Amino acid sequence: MKPSRLLLIWLLILAAIGIVLGTLQALEINVPASLLSINWGLLLALLALATLDAMRLKRLPAVRISRQIPGSLALGRWSEVSLEVAHEFTEPLQVQVFDHVPEGLSFEHLPLSVELQPGQRSLIGYRLRPLKRGHFSFEHCEINLPSPLGLWSGKRLLSVVDNTRVYPDFARLYGGELLAVDNWLSQLGVRQRQRRGQGLEFHQLREFREGDSLRQIDWKATARQRTPIAREYQDERDQQIIFMLDCGRRMRSQDDELSHFDHALNACLLLSHVALRQGDAVGLSTFAGDQPRHLAPVKGSGQLNVLLNSVYDLDSTQRPADYQAAVNQLLLRHKRRALVILVTNLRDEDDDELLNAVKRLSTQHRVLVASLREETLDTLRQTTVQTLPEALAYCGTVNYLNERAELHERLSAHGVPVVDVRPPELGAELVTLYLQWKRAGNL
Repeated sequence: MKPSRLLLIWLLILAAIGIVLGTLQALEINVPASLLSINWGLLLALLALATLDAMRLKRLPAVRISRQIPGSLALGRWSEVSLEVAHEFTEPLQVQVFDHVPEGLSFEHLPLSVELQPGQRSLIGYRLRPLKRGHFSFEHCEINLPSPLGLWSGKRLLSVVDNTRVYPDFARLYGGELLAVDNWLSQLGVRQRQRRGQGLEFHQLREFREGDSLRQIDWKATARQRTPIAREYQDERDQQIIFMLDCGRRMRSQDDELSHFDHALNACLLLSHVALRQGDAVGLSTFAGDQPRHLAPVKGSGQLNVLLNSVYDLDSTQRPADYQAAVNQLLLRHKRRALVILVTNLRDEDDDELLNAVKRLSTQHRVLVASLREETLDTLRQTTVQTLPEALAYCGTVNYLNERAELHERLSAHGVPVVDVRPPELGAELVTLYLQWKRAGNL
């Protein structure tokens, strides 16, 4: 409980009057005794009213607050949280409500001011935006009640327990379900390349159409039906994709609101969504994290939910990436040939270690290395050089990028393709390459 502005103002006024009267007496200026008496009387009356008002504040009925929050939130997206205030006040009362939001979640429109009406429940709300993934617990909600005479403000801390999970930005994944796949992929920046030739798996027989190749004609079915019948093919299904996700210190870089690790997660989920729709199986293997996680490749739309629940609280660490150990674990767990996508941030010092690990992995699997490039490097490379520090920064950046390019060329020379992109572009680039390989039968 603390004094209100009204009480402080009255105290200051009476105190100022008392000081003025005391100063006049000290200067031996004649001051009527009644003025001193009135001042002291007003001060005592104010103290009595304040005491009575404080007692009435403590006797105010209890307030109940319930919180309505989504069970899952998307990283970086605004969501609405509702608070319902129930009370037993017999008169209207203006209160302030503040929800204790856990660290890692930003908010708007707090504290909330609401006028409680007798016999009515009040519904108020604010906006919430997660800044990191994981599990978050809401424990308390605070309400400030004014005293009946407005001389005091009382704070009551209410236990209002709720939990929510913050997932990677999966909203656009589910939003894609509302669109045709081709339109959706083009909106994401995925480049659909023209298919060369036919798919690899037989799909069905149908009537011959204009534009079909003569090689598609099924002569036995044509003889039976006495009309041209063509074979229809589809892209090969039931293939496996495994993400090797680096959770080490290199993925902690951050160019915008999301870290490189969060961009990598979003890209993996985006490609998982596309691959699962294509009938392929998707799995996950992490390394350089606190607790390495492994998901065997599984088909079906339900696998996306499994992936989300497995990585929503995953975070990067300060540990260095051990590519040899990660490859050993993957080779022990997965024998069947798969497309393994290694998502990391390549550096020049990775030359021998990474090359040896990837060469061992490529003997059993098709390997794609996805390397995230800091946006700062592109900015420094395009900056106009005018001073010596700028020249040193420019030369260092160019030298660093050249060494990275040499590593990429060495990997490519050993048959390991490398994708070197800025983090926001990773998802679209992976989907583009996946669809290109799948239609060409190169997975």
